[in-house]
Amino acid sequence: MKKTYKIEVDCAACALKMEDAAKKVEGVTDATVSFMTQKMKVEFADDSDEKAVMENVVKACKRVEDDCEIYL
Repeated sequence: MKKTYKIEVDCAACALKMEDAAKKVEGVTDATVSFMTQKMKVEFADDSDEKAVMENVVKACKRVEDDCEIYL
């Protein structure tokens, strides 16, 4: 399953950090973060709990970019 989330991020480098962090979260098969559109696309593993995975994605992104926002 794929979902798109609205985000707030300050620069393209920060967006890349968020993308890398999201890809490392268990339950995420792929992630793309766009600074230009301020959106994050996440592809979930078939057996994953989307809500729990996204909570972990937010935590991972906040570790690398503490002022980012992901609107669930």
